[in-house]
Amino acid sequence: MESLEFTVWGHAGVRLEREGGSLAVDPGGFTDPQILAGVSAVLVTHEHADHVQPEKMARALADTSGFHLWAPRGVVEALEDAGASAERVHVASPGEDFEAAGFRVRVLGGEHAVIHPNLPRVANLAYLIEESVLHPGDSFPELPAGVAVDVLALPVSAPWMKIAEAVDFAAAVSPRVVVPIHDAILSDEGKAIVDRLVPNLIGEASYRRLAPGEALAVSR
Repeated sequence: MESLEFTVWGHAGVRLEREGGSLAVDPGGFTDPQILAGVSAVLVTHEHADHVQPEKMARALADTSGFHLWAPRGVVEALEDAGASAERVHVASPGEDFEAAGFRVRVLGGEHAVIHPNLPRVANLAYLIEESVLHPGDSFPELPAGVAVDVLALPVSAPWMKIAEAVDFAAAVSPRVVVPIHDAILSDEGKAIVDRLVPNLIGEASYRRLAPGEALAVSR
């Protein structure tokens, strides 16, 4: 079985690595910049600054070789406006399947979860990587029939959600492991509350909080 490792680098930023390549998701403003060190490809779920900062990302694209990025159209346009080469950034759409640096990616979802009825909803893509790892961005998307997720990156704190919704989503996905993400706005005490509450409510899944850079093996 091929070795595949999953790491978290703060907030919504996660990275998958295996021999010959690495893939980062949502290296935004609350994420350790080290997530991009030697990265082979990047996926961005949506345009909010805690998931991507166009000016910084455009500079990173210019400073490295062989690094391509996939994102919703609005993010791609913002990156091009910030100086990113059109040859290095690609529009991803719901229902699409593509390969990024050797990783198989299936695009799910489509819209950001509702923050407030008076605020417009932006595009949000969920990414199912190697049919094993799910990063939903800022949404709780419905999964296609027959999908068996190994590792779920689960948002646990945001203006658009409550913890009961996260728990119900995790139970519906029924992964082997739930890893909490999207928690930069929580204090240490708040994270401790989440870590006590969620494991008891997500069914059979194992709950694992990862320190920055700590690796979790992915089953495929």
